[in-house]
Amino acid sequence: MAGDLSHALARLRGAVLDDEHLVRALASGRRRGRAEPRWRRVEMRYVDLKAGRRLQVTTYDDTQAHVTNHEDAGAALDELLAEPFSNWHVETTTHTHQLRVTKKGQPLLHSAERTAGVTPQRSHDQAKQRLLPDDHPVLRALGISDAQGRVKPSRQAKYRQVEEFLRALSVAIEDATRSGKLRTPTADDPLRVVDLGCGNAYLTFAAHAWLSGQMPVRLVGVDVKEQSRRHNTEVADRLGVADEMTFHAAGIRDVVLEEHPDVVLALHACDTATDDALFRAVGWHAELVLAAPCCHHDISAQLRQVTTPVGYTSLTRDGILRERLADTLTDALRAAILRQVGYRVDVVEFVDSVHTPRNTLLRAVRTGSTPPREARDEYDALVSTWHLQPRLAELLDEGDPH
Repeated sequence: MAGDLSHALARLRGAVLDDEHLVRALASGRRRGRAEPRWRRVEMRYVDLKAGRRLQVTTYDDTQAHVTNHEDAGAALDELLAEPFSNWHVETTTHTHQLRVTKKGQPLLHSAERTAGVTPQRSHDQAKQRLLPDDHPVLRALGISDAQGRVKPSRQAKYRQVEEFLRALSVAIEDATRSGKLRTPTADDPLRVVDLGCGNAYLTFAAHAWLSGQMPVRLVGVDVKEQSRRHNTEVADRLGVADEMTFHAAGIRDVVLEEHPDVVLALHACDTATDDALFRAVGWHAELVLAAPCCHHDISAQLRQVTTPVGYTSLTRDGILRERLADTLTDALRAAILRQVGYRVDVVEFVDSVHTPRNTLLRAVRTGSTPPREARDEYDALVSTWHLQPRLAELLDEGDPH
């Protein structure tokens, strides 16, 4: 079996080292039973510098990207091939190769000829690719760009938030699909996405605009305000996407969907509304969940009412520190609870904190696996030490979130 994997990696190595035909290569995921790779994700392509052609390697950790250029492409690639990545995706001008290592360690390599031509981009200083260009119709409809397709000065922060969210969404969709956790949608059975607590749906419309360019998609937005439902429905009508986007005026706990969603979004739902959204996602067995929590009043209020554990008084004496501690504890507990019910969870930065103080993103992929006992022990210790009652745990204890 190890020999089979070595053979598959050798085939990919040859494709990546072909600097005339490589378009890009991606690696992500962790093989079952192996330690985490040094990087969450790696991208490779060739760039032409004054000193000659180099293999450009972009490695991603939980917060940022690191770019390096390598004259010895073989040595750089061999280091990456030695990492326990579970998924490789290599595109050349003639073929697409996809390698997935199963839970049993079996390599599944699929190669296909390209049906359309593509030209590799070799420029080192190319402009940062925008997932939604400034003049995209959805940005005009949302008032982010003006009639000439230029982002308004007063809306630069909102545009940046849209772009960063779409980058997080694209990585999550790509990784979940390539690892087999998210199904491949079809025209008859499009990807089903629900945005809980969507408000005026800036990110909802942006998500649909990007996703619809990648795959068939059906998106539902939910918000308790009837005014939001009317506004969002009118925008969808103007954009001509009303057949792919619908909006409901309902509470997160109350909304009834015709079909369970594949992807659940909860972007800046206030306080325990995020817990309601995660509760529904678990009940629907959503394969992918992206939640960007907003305020954390519930745990903050609990911290004011309980006795601070010995040795931690300096963390709760001052209000500002207590509030920040509440933020951290709330999202740490949410991540821990989701792991108990079969999700792999990463907590990452959503938007740089210079643009918004609410910049945490919970990214959860459903695996269905049982967490190790140590994970449960860590959660129990955290709850008992701080005398907390997480709302998400209470909701799950109450019964089936249908």
